[in-house]
Amino acid sequence: MEQLGKPQAAASWHGIRPSLKDSMARLKDKIKIALDESRMLVLGTQILLGFQFRVVFEPAFDRLPASSQYLKMAGLVVLLIAIGLIMAPGSFHRIVRSGSDAEDVQRFTTGVMDFALVPFTLALMIDLYVATGRILGVTGGVLTGALIGGVAVGFWYALGLLSRSDRAMRRETKEETTRAQPTSLKDKIDQALTEARVVLPGAQALLGFQFVTMFMDGFEKLPNSSKYLHIASLVCMALTMVLLMAPAAYHRIATAGEDTRRVHQVASGFLLAAMTTLPLGIAGDVYIVFLKVSGSAPLSVVTAIGLLIFFYGLWFGFTSYRRFKLSNKK
Repeated sequence: MEQLGKPQAAASWHGIRPSLKDSMARLKDKIKIALDESRMLVLGTQILLGFQFRVVFEPAFDRLPASSQYLKMAGLVVLLIAIGLIMAPGSFHRIVRSGSDAEDVQRFTTGVMDFALVPFTLALMIDLYVATGRILGVTGGVLTGALIGGVAVGFWYALGLLSRSDRAMRRETKEETTRAQPTSLKDKIDQALTEARVVLPGAQALLGFQFVTMFMDGFEKLPNSSKYLHIASLVCMALTMVLLMAPAAYHRIATAGEDTRRVHQVASGFLLAAMTTLPLGIAGDVYIVFLKVSGSAPLSVVTAIGLLIFFYGLWFGFTSYRRFKLSNKK
């Protein structure tokens, strides 16, 4: 029986396994590329994010019309929505699939990136209008924002849709969407570190803003309660940076760069912990800038809490629901 089983096993390996291994390799590469593309989007948004927060404390901001000031606040909210979407694949991959490759991980990552470009485009158009409108006037600012927004939509959406192949347009079956595939430990660790690098630039931009703001004249005029809240937000953001950088340090010091299951667990844990403190740091400063612009504490509280619900709901609520649904199917 043992001798008869060996040829059958060999036939199975040569006849079936190569296609399975090729499929696994293609999916792994797709997820890795999607995560790298997420990093590119975060790098693009981090400059706008730092500007959105800092400009409120500049003297020229107080001279803007009230409509432009509120428009800037709207731009800040939609930009944070874009950033929340771009960073979401990390929590989805960690919570829903525990770092394993699956079709729905790749689909979710590409889907949220496609959607995140919409609020990012709106935020970019708003910033262009407010910045150039001070010199070119309302009409000039609108035309500048519309021009760049139109170019962005053309290159980011229209070009891709016009070039889309029939194969890309075919819908996959439900079984393919939910199928998980074995993932090597090395790939799991590599993807966890990549996902940490997706979150890191956004935290980096906010931490830089929080340090610089404390030395600006506009910050001195804030009430003490806002100053203390800003310090609390700064502490949350600094802790986020520490958590995001911890997996790399652990990998070097604890295992001398060797890939172990413990490294993957630590990297996943620190990434999710960082995504817990990051929204707290964001929400605190959102409250401060809205309060400075509007003078309305209720509006500021509602906006900050709304963003907290969005971040935690997308990163942890939705992903926990998906994990629960998948576990019930098994």
